Amino acid sequence: MTSPDTEPHSLYAAREPIFPRRVKGTFRTLKWWLLALMLGAYYLAPWIRWDRGPALPDQAVLLDLANRRFFFFMIEIWPHEFYFVAGLLIMAGLGLFLFTSAAGRVWCGYACPQTVWTDLMILVERWVEGDRNARLRLHRQKWNAEKVRKRAVKWTLWFLIGLATGGAWVFYFTDAPTLLKDLVTGQAHPIAYTTIFVLTATTFLFGGFFREQVCIYACPWPRIQAAMMDEDTITVAYRDWRGEPRGKLHKGEPTAGQGDCIDCMACVNVCPMGIDIRDGQQLACITCGLCIDACNDTMDKIGKPRGLIDYLALTDETRERAGAAPKSVWKHVFRPRTILYTVLWAGVGIALVVALFLRSDIDVNVTPVRNPTFVTLSDGTIRNTYDVRLRNKLGEDHSYAITITSAADLALRIEGRDDNIVTVPANETFSTRVYLEAAPGSAAAEAERSDVRIWVGADVGNARVHHDTVFNGKGQ
Repeated sequence: MTSPDTEPHSLYAAREPIFPRRVKGTFRTLKWWLLALMLGAYYLAPWIRWDRGPALPDQAVLLDLANRRFFFFMIEIWPHEFYFVAGLLIMAGLGLFLFTSAAGRVWCGYACPQTVWTDLMILVERWVEGDRNARLRLHRQKWNAEKVRKRAVKWTLWFLIGLATGGAWVFYFTDAPTLLKDLVTGQAHPIAYTTIFVLTATTFLFGGFFREQVCIYACPWPRIQAAMMDEDTITVAYRDWRGEPRGKLHKGEPTAGQGDCIDCMACVNVCPMGIDIRDGQQLACITCGLCIDACNDTMDKIGKPRGLIDYLALTDETRERAGAAPKSVWKHVFRPRTILYTVLWAGVGIALVVALFLRSDIDVNVTPVRNPTFVTLSDGTIRNTYDVRLRNKLGEDHSYAITITSAADLALRIEGRDDNIVTVPANETFSTRVYLEAAPGSAAAEAERSDVRIWVGADVGNARVHHDTVFNGKGQ
């Protein structure tokens, strides 16, 4: 028989639910403002109207996958302009590197969707079940009428938050008022209902139940962030050289030799990740600063200086232990690594803005037909054929004149037309076939190739673009 001492130990540890205590302070207030701003923008953006004329949707922010376009207020991105989206993704990555290098997991603590919706779920939980002690007591008590009622109310509110989250997401992909009507009447596409169901379920589970487990086990960023940080990165830390040895504060008793930490556990009780920052920097810490607010409140009550738990860097620890003043925040923030990230981030942003303002309202693509490279007509004329694709991005139907400039004497003819003008519907692509012809015995007909520039000009304004190509002759 195997004795208890020799039985293998399980590596699995059941999750202990975390019930953060309510806290007030600078960082908690900042988190509330950011939560309201980001959730407000997410839920309300699809309902903002933007007049683009009769031929375009009037939704300010719209991912129009059916017509393969992206609208953001006055900006319209077409499929061939996907480099704008790629540039924004690069900026997002560089921005994440920059903020992590400067202030640790500040993105995770303040702006990550998992953090934002978890904060919202915890707020609802606190409204329904009470603060930390009341929620702990409810969690431990057996199921009765009170527990069933409070859990039912809480889960219903969580479900509604998840439903609003999934519903808001699908509104970004089609006209929001029309889709809402179709959803209510059961006429929406099954993909819309499926998407809402999936996002409702994930929001309900991730924000309500999984919470810190998503950050610790599912998210890869805690394991990557170390490559972005160094000894000058500002992060949440405990000044153990000031707080230790810790001990309880008893009225009327001397505290000689005791540190400022009175082991009140306030920093642990408010932590949404359930860690003790006094044990040092940990992978689970999301740098939200709530432990700073809790500790500062305790320090105010016992008449000790604030900052026992604070944002500081490893170099500050070395200096403070030696009795020197810490570096200024700006010296931590502006250092070679963060400056490099900032320059790269700004460079990509400036390039995107320049490209946005330099792009034309007309796109033209000219593809020479190479099989054969030229045709000799019955009268000896040399003809080259080109497939021309025009994209009208002006929002209304327009006529476009196709002309050429070349040192060679060439004639242009559009297939099926007596003139060189074509009409392109608003926001659509029009394809046509263009012929360039050189008279028998002309320099262009006898040369191997001649440079040609094909011009496309709109019937209104100064919109005009060109495409460079070549005319192939006999080459004799």
